[in-house]
Amino acid sequence: MRFRLPHSAARLPASFRQLAWSNLIAQSAEQISLAAAPLVAVFTLGATARDTGLLQTAQTLPFLLLSIPLGVYADRRSRRVLMAASESVRALAMAAVLLLMLSHALTLPLLAILGSLGATGTVAYSVAAPALVPALVSRDALAAANGRIELARSVAYSAGPALGGLLVGWIGAGWAYGCAAALSACAAALLAGLREPPRACHAARHFMSELREGARFVIGDALLRPMLATAVFFNIGFFTLQAVYVPYAVHRLGLSASAVGVTLGAYGVGMVCGAIAAPSVARRVRFGRTLMVGPFCGLAASLAMVATLAVPSFWLAAASFFLLGAGPILWTVGSTTLRQAITPASMMGRVSALNSTATYGARPLGALLGAAISAHLGMDACLVAAALGFAVQASIIVMSPAARLARIPEGIAAMTP
Repeated sequence: MRFRLPHSAARLPASFRQLAWSNLIAQSAEQISLAAAPLVAVFTLGATARDTGLLQTAQTLPFLLLSIPLGVYADRRSRRVLMAASESVRALAMAAVLLLMLSHALTLPLLAILGSLGATGTVAYSVAAPALVPALVSRDALAAANGRIELARSVAYSAGPALGGLLVGWIGAGWAYGCAAALSACAAALLAGLREPPRACHAARHFMSELREGARFVIGDALLRPMLATAVFFNIGFFTLQAVYVPYAVHRLGLSASAVGVTLGAYGVGMVCGAIAAPSVARRVRFGRTLMVGPFCGLAASLAMVATLAVPSFWLAAASFFLLGAGPILWTVGSTTLRQAITPASMMGRVSALNSTATYGARPLGALLGAAISAHLGMDACLVAAALGFAVQASIIVMSPAARLARIPEGIAAMTP
């Protein structure tokens, strides 16, 4: 049986479209600031590969520390308010970087602290948006809605890094952060005006009791468990690579700030291409096999980056990031839809939070690994270590029951041991 999107999936409500627009703007703000940070660190503050690895760690650490508390909050209170407040915090953090740049008072520790604070907006989106989408659209439109969210994210990932690099090169890093702050403020305003459907009130239980309930559900489900492990190793490999990519590209590939931004922007271009191709792929390929595309594209991308050790090339680096975007977008749409389809609504925030903690929480671990390896063995060893991480995640998904699904399962917890 083939997995097909129903015709009704194309009809998405105005409230969802408002969420999608706010997501696009917020993701653009995030990508501009993430692209600007290592360029500022290397070109303005003289950072080494170890420094950029630690900076990457600080910018991703909130996923490890805040995902679960925010996920529990998202199941208890308004998800819209959570997202709007967190996005406002990011706007303030990016504005603070601008002011420090203009006053020549910015240091690496301050850049790391403010980057970490700004990441709270991304954390809130990662746990609240997947929980909010099923409340805004019908079940048969989930795949289309998730595809629309990921297309918006893809556009941001495409334009953000390139725009961040260009802004740093053309008008200065401070104003790149100023643009990010303005975009975050616009995203917060859109969220403030979104009408969130009311939910049934449940008596708040002890934090750890709610957390254990969500953890038992994820770990006990035969589909969610390998999906989580695959995403963890993907992110470890990706951020081991990301931790050293900018200094590697500058010092070993000889790229300028603008060229580095373009190679990073190829990631977003790949995401856009993957998102556009996703409906056609979904109509022609069994659902489980679409889940395998992303992990194997990640493996191919890491091998392309390893090839730059022998053949230093802008094009190989850009191809690597393109593949990292094109394939995993199918994974993100499919895995999010699967999680939403088999998770009870009352647990959606916690399950999304546990997924974010494990997967996004793997990012600072990958960044720390990259910093440690580069400090002791050099940047070349980081690229090889990243490829090993991608090989592990591809192996996990191949052996999982999720890879054998013909379509999205019906009902709650469709495959438990």
